[in-house]
Amino acid sequence: MEPLVTLIAVTGVLLLARARPATALRGGLAAMYTLTGAAHFVGMRDEIVAMVPPALPAPELLVTLTGIAELACALGLLWPRTTRVAAAVLSVLLIAMFPANVHAAAGDVAWWDRLGPRTALQCVFLAATVTVLLRGARAPLRRRRTPA
Repeated sequence: MEPLVTLIAVTGVLLLARARPATALRGGLAAMYTLTGAAHFVGMRDEIVAMVPPALPAPELLVTLTGIAELACALGLLWPRTTRVAAAVLSVLLIAMFPANVHAAAGDVAWWDRLGPRTALQCVFLAATVTVLLRGARAPLRRRRTPA
């Protein structure tokens, strides 16, 4: 739930600060992926490693690689030249990591950790990354002309 709160809060603050909607969404996603990427190394690492389906090899290495990718893409979202690539990589990561959500939802878990809520959350995040991919950096930054 923390990633969703981060996405909404940072995007909202940026909108209140009069950022363009696409820029605000990029900032919200960057904050969210900084949070989730850092969790791959600090605080929740063991829980994230446990989410990796047993059929996949080297769960700790996979968690490390996806954490690095999330942190790198968080930075990439903030630079207009790399925004689309970062959003595309994050979109692919969300799809590729979905089996970990299915695995984590198995067993006796709280309602928010069941497959339905996890899937809905993934869909929200995927919609945000695809929106940035399609619209986030479409318009180049223009120089302001000074009056003559």
